[in-house]
Amino acid sequence: MENVYQIQSKRFLFIILASAAVLTFPLVAMRFTDEVKWTVFDFIVAAVLLFGTSLAIEIALRVLSSLWSRVAACAVILLGLFLVWAELAVGVVGTRFAGS
Repeated sequence: MENVYQIQSKRFLFIILASAAVLTFPLVAMRFTDEVKWTVFDFIVAAVLLFGTSLAIEIALRVLSSLWSRVAACAVILLGLFLVWAELAVGVVGTRFAGS
């Protein structure tokens, strides 16, 4: 029987690999269309956002014990990711970091 630390390590590895897999979508899209034009900086920002979110979710899952507190924490973390991503992409809030 696996101990808790091995299970958490496997979950963490899966989260990191899933984040890296998400970054391959724009890379592949750039090869097939001119509509996607990401620079190295775009990939760095996306990687920081995805890996940071992954780490925050992993910490929430390790620290919180209640199912509903885990669900709520993950929902808040993902909402933050989507708001920052949308702001960087099209400027939902209108900060100077907006992509539009």
